Amino acid sequence: MSGVGDTRVRALIAGKVQGVWFRAWTEEEAKKRGLSGWVRNLADGRVEAVFAGPKTQVEDMLAACRLGPPPARVAQIETDDFHGEIAPGFRKAPSA
Repeated sequence: MSGVGDTRVRALIAGKVQGVWFRAWTEEEAKKRGLSGWVRNLADGRVEAVFAGPKTQVEDMLAACRLGPPPARVAQIETDDFHGEIAPGFRKAPSA
């Protein structure tokens, strides 16, 4: 195994998700679940995240993202498979 998991998902999270500590919360929650990947703000107001790890932990993280931290209001999450490189560990990436 590569160390970054067998399930790789890219999530685009829309709603009130910027300026509400969503990235820091996502980083903390992903690390609790032992996931690798990254999270960043997008110029269009969404948050993009990539999660890699065991399927059950990735699914649990996506379920948590549907709620987000208390000040967030998640309206929609779009997901697809991610095929790019993922370094071990989880981090906040620069905004895009």
